[in-house]
Amino acid sequence: MVESEKTDLSEAEAELYDRQIRLWGLDSQKRLRGARILLIGLKGFGAEIAKNIILAGVKSVTLLDSQPLSQIDSFAQFLAPPDKIGTNRAEASQERAQALNPMVAVTVDTTPVAELSDSFFSNFEVVCVTDCPLNQLVRINNICRSASVKFFCGQVWGMFGYTFADLQIHEYAEDVIQHKAAKHKSDGLPTKEKPQTITTTVRQTATFVPLAAAFEVDWTEKEYSSRLRKGDPSYFVTRVLLRFRTQNGRDPDPERRDEDYQTLLSLRNDILKDCGVPVEFVPNSCLCNVFAEVSPACAIVGGVLGQEIIKAVSQKESPHNNMFFFNPDKCLGFIEKYGN
Repeated sequence: MVESEKTDLSEAEAELYDRQIRLWGLDSQKRLRGARILLIGLKGFGAEIAKNIILAGVKSVTLLDSQPLSQIDSFAQFLAPPDKIGTNRAEASQERAQALNPMVAVTVDTTPVAELSDSFFSNFEVVCVTDCPLNQLVRINNICRSASVKFFCGQVWGMFGYTFADLQIHEYAEDVIQHKAAKHKSDGLPTKEKPQTITTTVRQTATFVPLAAAFEVDWTEKEYSSRLRKGDPSYFVTRVLLRFRTQNGRDPDPERRDEDYQTLLSLRNDILKDCGVPVEFVPNSCLCNVFAEVSPACAIVGGVLGQEIIKAVSQKESPHNNMFFFNPDKCLGFIEKYGN
């Protein structure tokens, strides 16, 4: 679908995107130039994603958010000026988002996500969803699969964050670099070997699973139970936080920290029991710093998700298949695949 939207660049665009063209090639930049992106959710995390894809030079970005900008949003949401508190988040972000790249059409939609029709999503090559409960994420993912639209979602809570990608059956080009020794002769000297770098572009295909499958894995299976030995709880932390949002219609609130912390611990216990995983696998400390959005975490996780959207549209380099986590306790990010 993205391939069919590939368009020529104007001289001004070729000049503006010169460094990017040198990095990932003219064909990839043309694909970006033809891509229409829907971004749902314009809090701090969404603002980071918007910045990255707008600067990359896509055709258009639709910012969709039905909620007002709050005081706590302004700590991480750099696209919306502080004097816009109380106004719609997407509308408050449009002017600064558009100023990032006048060659990208930045539009706004304030329709509540639950009221969007299935056909609405077919207007885009990529749909990226933040700030939605799990049932809406699954619904939109299923719609995107039916319409052959690339789907991404993710979130930042405090310093913790995750992303998920469902590109269905995705074809891409990957540069494979090989180092070989080439023999050469010098007059009157023995044959020597001179190192030589050979770059070959290889076409690859990756197959993805829907979000529902990633969250319905059987942890008694050997493939997944063996992962418990790694000791990283990020997958379960994500499930706890998404269930909290689904049940409460909001994320953990710093003003209700004690109450919400106890709710998170209770949800942690229920989810791990259902999965047959020991409760101590997710220490209490993992749920202490998941309140509001912390700007550096938004920059890290938003940068990763923005780059993954660019890779998916440009069809250049191997995509993350299928989840990325940023664990603040270990101060590292890593990729895991869940679901069959």
